[in-house]
This record gives sequence, C-alpha cells and structure tokens, in this order.
Amino acid sequence: MIKRLAGFLRGSPQHPVGPDGRMALSDHLRELRARIIRSTLVVLLAFVIALYFYQDLYQLILDPYEQAKTQLPEGTQSEAVLNGVAAGLTFQLKLCGLAALIGSSPYWLYQIWAFIVPGLNPNERKWTRIFAAIAGPLFFAGVAIGYYVLPKALTVLIGFTPDDVTNLVEFTQFFSFISRMLLIFGIAFEIPLFVIMLNLAGVVSGKALGRYRPWIIIGTFVFAAVGTPSTDPFSMLFLAVPMLILFFAAEIIARMVDRARGKGEHSTDQWDDDEVSTL
Repeated sequence: MIKRLAGFLRGSPQHPVGPDGRMALSDHLRELRARIIRSTLVVLLAFVIALYFYQDLYQLILDPYEQAKTQLPEGTQSEAVLNGVAAGLTFQLKLCGLAALIGSSPYWLYQIWAFIVPGLNPNERKWTRIFAAIAGPLFFAGVAIGYYVLPKALTVLIGFTPDDVTNLVEFTQFFSFISRMLLIFGIAFEIPLFVIMLNLAGVVSGKALGRYRPWIIIGTFVFAAVGTPSTDPFSMLFLAVPMLILFFAAEIIARMVDRARGKGEHSTDQWDDDEVSTL
C-alpha cells in the first residue's frame, strides 16, 4: 500500500523514456498529476503553519494601511472594518492561504520547471536547473517590492476621499487589493524566466527579442499600468523598471543560448522569420 502510494506521488513513467527525454502521453499526464498532488500537499502544509502565525501575518498586512493613514492629507479620515458575522474567519483563511501560496512558491515553481525539463536535451536541462533555483527568490523579490509600494498606493487611493467623510476600508476588499498587488508583482518577475524557457524550447530566439524590444518596452509599461490596482505612477514604475531589467537580461541569456546552439546572429543556419522552414 505504501509502495503504491509512493509510486502514485512519484508519477514514475511506465513506458521507456527516449534519450531525448520524450515520454508517452499517459506518462506525461501521470507525472503532471503527481506534481499537482505534491504541490497541493505542500501548500496545505504551509497553510497549517500559516494558521499558527496568523497574528504576525495580520500585523504584516495591517502595517501598510497604518503607514498610509499617517500620510493622508489633513482632514481625510479612514477606518478599517469587517462586515458580516463570518467575515473574520473568512479573512483569516484567505490571509493564511495567500501566505501559504507565497511561502511554498519555490516548491511549486520548481515543479513547473521539472515538468518541462524532460522535454529538453541534457545541455538545456542544466540551464533549467539554474533558472529553477532562482525562480523562487525572484518571486519573493517581486512580492517584496509590491509590499514596499503598498503604503504609497493606499495613500493615493484613500487620499481621494472628500473632507469630513470617513473612508471605511472593508478588510475583505482590502485583502483582495493586497493579494492582487503582491501576486501581480511576484508573477511579473517570473515572466522573463518563461521567456528564457521559450528560447530553450526553440519557440523564440534572442535575435527576435532584440527586434521586438521597443514593443516589449511599451507592452511592459501597459502591463504595469493595467496590472497595478492603484492609479499612481510610482507603483507602475516600481513594477515596470525591474521587469525591463529582467527582460534585457533574458535577451542576453537567450542570445548566449543561441550562440551555444550554433544559431547566433552570425550563424549560416539562422532562419529568417519570413522564410519557410523545411519542416
């Protein structure tokens, strides 16, 4: 029984794996199921741990709001409230769930990368192990920057409240605002890694990234403007500038990978985007 459970969680292939990492579709699905189950169990474990540290997490979420209140224009008032009998319980579960998702991100991000690795050749797998190692810290860095920007964003939004009117901040909506802010910053920092992954898979080249660089810059600022829930330019810049730096780093790495494959800019077998492939 234990052996069967271990095999279920491992998702070991039941058919021979080719030298190039190719697997049968049923084995791919079996592996995907195992990785999803393992990631879910880790998130649940992190959720239980987060419940124990609920008060600390609550204070961590409350601090940006308290800082924002001290920076509000004179005459602007705001109070935090919870509406509903079960609102306190719902808020606690959501807060611990968000903490579990962020805290376990290195593991489930690794599972995403590990699922893709078998489809790459041995040399490319070395690159993916490096990228998988920095995926978690990058996600944490994005969340940290989002948390740093929060007080300023809250100050701007609450600052629109008219004088002599008290802005009652409903904490469930406030938490949704924070969740979106932190997750968007965290996920945005992962996008350059996925660009590199597409390069490793042969979908996009470093030369193509350089050619479309102006559009990438414009798209990054549009994404930052739409993604950040606040209306101030500071939040947008705090998201867009690090993303652009990471994109430029991704382009450099993609060009290095292309050269290592013999498909750099000076290679004779580099296909033009408008040329029909023999495949």
